[in-house]
Formats: sequence, structure tokens, C-alpha cells
Amino acid sequence: MAQAFLAVVRRDLRIAFRRLSDLASPLMFFAIVITLFPLAISPEPAVLREIGPGVLWVAALLATLLALNTLFRSDFDDGSLEQLALSAHPLPLLVFGKILAHWLISGVPLVLLSPLLALSYDLSSNALQVLTLALLIGTPTLSLLGSVGAALTAGVRQAGGLLALLVLPLMLPVLVFGARATTLAAAEQEPAGPLYLLAALAALAVTLGPFATAAAVRVSLE
Repeated sequence: MAQAFLAVVRRDLRIAFRRLSDLASPLMFFAIVITLFPLAISPEPAVLREIGPGVLWVAALLATLLALNTLFRSDFDDGSLEQLALSAHPLPLLVFGKILAHWLISGVPLVLLSPLLALSYDLSSNALQVLTLALLIGTPTLSLLGSVGAALTAGVRQAGGLLALLVLPLMLPVLVFGARATTLAAAEQEPAGPLYLLAALAALAVTLGPFATAAAVRVSLE
């Protein structure tokens, strides 16, 4: 089973690096949204520090949604998704491999890029560290939650709006706790509470997310 899991991860990573435009689009969107807000609202450092955490997390959530559109679509179109469902290996394990690959190509670059972009909001070094940690915990959760909606809409053309309606309610707690942790750190307060809640959501998503996504894949294939 471990070999099958790693094979799925390697396959999706190879496919992703052959489609660099799909790989770069969410990151470009993330960077553009973050850099436009200071220009549109105010260059005052106090204002930027106040709005920064919320802007950064909303941009991260929307960039994740943009990347989710391609998670199962190509596999559904070429029949690979059906082959995964018919495999002798557990479908939740194989689906988890696809979600992990998706996070590695979309979530990890976003986590690495966010501290650099957050400098434009005059956040302190402590706030940047908490932001990075919160995104490192929260982005896998966003991928796991979003994969359920991506699987349900795999066979639907132009399903971006439908996908957002399905998964945004599930993602809102991650957005709230992540932004709150960064805001507390920017105000020189203790951010441990929201970070613990983010970690609890991540543990719950890792435990239940692959099974829910596997069930959604079977529904789409039917």
C-alpha cells in the first residue's frame, strides 16, 4: 500500500510540473491580490497591520480554491479516476496521495511565498513566523476539505462557482482561526489558542477527509 501511495504522489507531481501554467496561476493570483490591497486602501502602516492578516488568509483561501479545480478533473476525463476506484488498494489511501501531491505543488509554495509578501503589510517578525506556521497547518486542511467538493464536481464543466459554494462553509473556520492567530501575534499577544484549534482541525481533516473524498469520487463516477 505504501508503494501505491507513493506512486500516486509521484505521478501527480510529474504531471503538475509538465503543466507549469496550472502550477503558477494560483501563486500569481495570491501575489496579485496581496500586493493590490495596500495600493487600493491606504499606505499607512497602522492600517496595513490591521488588515494584513485578513487579506493574507482570504487570498490564501481563494488561491487554494483556484488550484482545486484541477485536482480530479483531468483524471476524470481520461478515465484514471475510475481506475483508481477499481484498484485493489484502498481508495481513501490513493485519494490521500493525490491530495498530498496537490498540497506540495500549491500549498507549500504559498507558505514559502507568504512571509515575503506579508512584508508589505509592516508585520513584525513574530507575526511573520506565526503566519507561516498557521499557513503550514491550515493549507493542508484547506486542501483536504476542498478535495471533497473537487471530487463531487469532477465531472461538471465550469464548476468553479459550484465548488466554492460547496467548500467555503467548511473552510471558514480555518480562515477565522488562521487570521486570528496572525492578528494576535501582530498585536504582541499570545496566538497559541487559535493555533491549537487550527491543529485540531488539521487532525480531524487528515482523519476523515480522505474517506469523505473517496465517497465523493464514487458518487461522481456513478
